Amino acid sequence: MPFWTAFFKGVLCNVLVCMAVWMAFAGRSVIDKVVAIVFPISAFVAAGFEHSIANMYIIPLAMLLKTFGHTGLNTDAITWVGFFSNLGPVILGNLIGGSVIVALVYHVIYRRAASGDENP
Repeated sequence: MPFWTAFFKGVLCNVLVCMAVWMAFAGRSVIDKVVAIVFPISAFVAAGFEHSIANMYIIPLAMLLKTFGHTGLNTDAITWVGFFSNLGPVILGNLIGGSVIVALVYHVIYRRAASGDENP
């Protein structure tokens, strides 16, 4: 997968994951919290976005299955080089998506007026 594709899939994924966390914070009961996280997480999985932590499990699992021959698929692309070339842009995308985009939106929405700028 090209660098920019993995990067932007990582950005969009972590926007959804961070929104799931924020919505879970808004829930008052356990049921509220569970329902709040189901839809954003399901959306990132269904859309095929990339999450670095999920990839740290899925790609080595695919390597194990490849090693022991438990797949009938062509697994030539599953290598350590492929793992790290995927993980680099995805981690950068996850960082940008969560710490810049989500944080920037929350900053813009909830910023406080400066001390002298408050209206009575």
